[in-house]
Amino acid sequence: MTSENRASGTDIFECENCGTCCKGFGGTYVSDEHIKEIAAFLGTDPETVRKRYTEAAGNKTVLAQKPDGYCVFWDKHCTIHPVKPRMCRAWPFIETVLRAPENWRIMAGSCPGMKTTGITTQIVTACVERELGRLNRHNAILPEAPSTKGSA
Repeated sequence: MTSENRASGTDIFECENCGTCCKGFGGTYVSDEHIKEIAAFLGTDPETVRKRYTEAAGNKTVLAQKPDGYCVFWDKHCTIHPVKPRMCRAWPFIETVLRAPENWRIMAGSCPGMKTTGITTQIVTACVERELGRLNRHNAILPEAPSTKGSA
């Protein structure tokens, strides 16, 4: 196995497009900026996105879920992939893994793309730090208008 100094996100995670991360209670928090990006991508206005595709969760706004428990934008793939919220783009490289690396193994119990065999806590931590850094740098240089290229 690769050492933590050389390990990359693809060494410990390869998305299988199963949608498991797009299903279940908890919700994907969305900011006003996310809502504007989704609206632009869908060719509508933010208020329409807010009414049709979000719901309140306490004092936060989350993407709505369909009756089957999946995100309203999941249809065998993410239908808003180019503009999906940061929370979705980060998965499974999330801050909680840095606070408690054992969460990686717990999360892997429901995500078939997360690797655990031969993966040390140090490798997980190093990869999560790298991937979050990459995501943060990418977010810092995103153009104002989101691209419509790409797919899930």
